[in-house]
Amino acid sequence: MKSLKDHVILYDAECPMCKVYTRAFTTTGMLDDEGRAPYQHMPEFACPLVDRQRAVNEIALIDKTTGEVRYGIDSLFAVIANSFPMLKPLFSCKPFHWIMRKTYAFISYNRKVIIPANGKVIIPASPNVAIPAPKIDTHVFQPTFKLRYRLAYLVLTCSIVTYLLTALARQFTGGIPAGTPWHASAIVGGQLLIQGLIISVIAPAKRWEYLGNMMTISLAGALLLLPLLAAASLIQKSPGITTGYFLLVATAMLLEHLRRTKLLSLSPVLTVSWLLYPLLILFIIL
Repeated sequence: MKSLKDHVILYDAECPMCKVYTRAFTTTGMLDDEGRAPYQHMPEFACPLVDRQRAVNEIALIDKTTGEVRYGIDSLFAVIANSFPMLKPLFSCKPFHWIMRKTYAFISYNRKVIIPANGKVIIPASPNVAIPAPKIDTHVFQPTFKLRYRLAYLVLTCSIVTYLLTALARQFTGGIPAGTPWHASAIVGGQLLIQGLIISVIAPAKRWEYLGNMMTISLAGALLLLPLLAAASLIQKSPGITTGYFLLVATAMLLEHLRRTKLLSLSPVLTVSWLLYPLLILFIIL
């Protein structure tokens, strides 16, 4: 595999996805061993070359020889195409490039609500920096908020959760209440509306951040219910199994909601209202 020499890619040290795929670039030899560094502790040579806020929004790839900087999907394409030249025509295709650019932006601008930061982290010293890295409050470095990408994320997650809940309700007549797409829409859309109103009163500045986190939890919970769908034909006559598994998933979602509201420094009232609304809807359905 051909390595892209004399290049450094700047990643978000708080983003597990960023850390995984940039580490894969170095461990597989697509980049040099010293070809990655956290933007929270940017190498000195990169500081005058890089647009820092853009590097936070879109991962930056720096050519140490020429000083050229690529951002976002162009950075990833440059690394991958260097190792797999047969992909260059695909990466040069304008429709494909446009789709991937929008997909990358969708993920990047929502990454903090997909996997929230845990607060202060210690950034490891970069091999490209002569001095040890200090402890940095990485909340100083955050992606620019773009409402259209957050709304797109909320719509997408609501749609997926509604579809999965409806499919699950159609498969089981015991353990999980039978229902229609309207029931699922009432649970998902109604909760989004109610929680949106509550957060707008309690902490309006964190409205979109909280709603993004909340829908990530809902999506994760819905995906965790997929094994029930896969095994529907085997356990349809065992309502105890479906009820038990459903309650297990609901408990995991509750704990994650508590964790995320704590990370956002929000009131526990949000968790109480988040829990009571679906219980009320289920009571009405039953």
